[in-house]
Amino acid sequence: MDDGCMISHMGRTTRPAAGPRRVRDPTVHQAEILAAARDCFSEFGYARATIREIARRAGVTHGLVIRHFSTKEDLFVASMPGLRDLDDIVIGDPTTLPERVAAAFVERMDAAAAADPIVALIRSAATNEKVAVALYQSMQHRSSVAFRRVVKGRDADNRIDMLNAILIGVTFNRYVVRVGPVASMPPKRLVAQLARELRHILFD
Repeated sequence: MDDGCMISHMGRTTRPAAGPRRVRDPTVHQAEILAAARDCFSEFGYARATIREIARRAGVTHGLVIRHFSTKEDLFVASMPGLRDLDDIVIGDPTTLPERVAAAFVERMDAAAAADPIVALIRSAATNEKVAVALYQSMQHRSSVAFRRVVKGRDADNRIDMLNAILIGVTFNRYVVRVGPVASMPPKRLVAQLARELRHILFD
């Protein structure tokens, strides 16, 4: 008799004891959703990517995605690797911050630029300016909160915005159109040159 069948014993019918109910860790769901979101945003761009498709790829319900991230815009910002890692990058010696930012950016983008949501942000600008503006403002706010810990002065927001502009410009040149010296520069050299530019923006 199959284990799943009812068992008759002494006139009584009993069922096999159920095993422990498996409960998924919410952090596992979040990781699966973020991975699916990065794929969708990269493949379709922000405007055409849907919560329903992201949920399908993550193997969860539409409602669970909304429960974790509220809106597609919030999910987009959360899925940006650079923003998720920024708090860890900022922590440490302020004098070496430009080098840490440059190294993390180049390593991440050289490894998987095609799946990076910042590329989707750039592509969205060509098809839906309103959406691109809203996404950029969300990204800028998130990075400003992190960098404000170490970038001081009345013009701190201007410096942080310039830093974001530099990184987006490098992204467009090296990872979208892929034309010119920046696009062909060896990673180590790019890190060093980018770090010098960021140091000038943040601290000079």
